[in-house]
Amino acid sequence: MNKSFTRDSKKFQAGASMALAAILVFTLSRSLVISIAFSLFIGVFITVAQRKGADKKSLEIQSAAPEMIDHLITGLQSGLSLSESLSGLAVRGPSVLAPYFMDFQQNLHISGDFYSSLEKVKDELAQPSTDLIIEAVLISKTLGGAELMTILRLLGNFIREDLSLRREISIKQNWIKNSAHLSAGAPWILLLLLSTQPSTVEAFSNSSGILILASGLVMTTFAYLWMNRLGRIPQQTRIFSGQR
Repeated sequence: MNKSFTRDSKKFQAGASMALAAILVFTLSRSLVISIAFSLFIGVFITVAQRKGADKKSLEIQSAAPEMIDHLITGLQSGLSLSESLSGLAVRGPSVLAPYFMDFQQNLHISGDFYSSLEKVKDELAQPSTDLIIEAVLISKTLGGAELMTILRLLGNFIREDLSLRREISIKQNWIKNSAHLSAGAPWILLLLLSTQPSTVEAFSNSSGILILASGLVMTTFAYLWMNRLGRIPQQTRIFSGQR
C-alpha cells in the first residue's frame, strides 16, 4: 500500500473524528469553546491511537517471524529452492507476511534479481527479526547454504525467547496504559456532563475559563503522552537496515 496514501487517510480520519466530536459536543453544550477543546483532545487521542496501530502491525510482523522460519525450513527440507520457499510464503505463510512476499514473487518474476527483490521485502517489513532472517538467506545464497537450516533454527529459538519476554513485560505494563487512558479521559467526561448546565457554559465562555480549558488541554496532552511513553517497550535496533 502506498505510504503517502496511508498517511493522508489517517489525517482524514483524525480530521473527521475531530469535526464529529466538535459537532456532537456543541449540540450538547451549545458552547463553541468547549466543543473546540474537546475536538483538540480527540485529535490527540486519535493521533496516539494511530501510532499504536502502527506499533500493533510491527508486533504482528515480529510475532510471525518464527512461523516464517518454520515455513522456510519445511520448504528447504522438501527440496524447494530458496526463491521457491520464499515465494511460498505468499500462499502458505503467516497472513501478515503474505502481501510482502507476493510482491517479492512478482518482482523476482519481472526482474529476475533475487537480491534486490528480497532487499525490498526487508525494507518494507522493517523489523529487526525479519532483518536477521533475510540476511541469513542472502548470505546463504551468496556463500552457499550448507548451514542455513541450522542458522534458521537458532534464529527461531532466539526470536521466540525474545517475543516471550516482551509479552511478559507488556502484560505487566498494561496497568500503566490503563492508568493513562483513565487519568486523561476522566476530567473531560466530567466536563462533558457538566457542560449541559448553563452555568458551566457561562463559566468557560470568558477569558479565565478559556485559559483554564487551554491549560487543562496542554496538561492532559503532556500527561497522556508521557504515560504512554512510559508504557512502551524499547524496540530493538535494526542492525541490517542499510542497502547492500
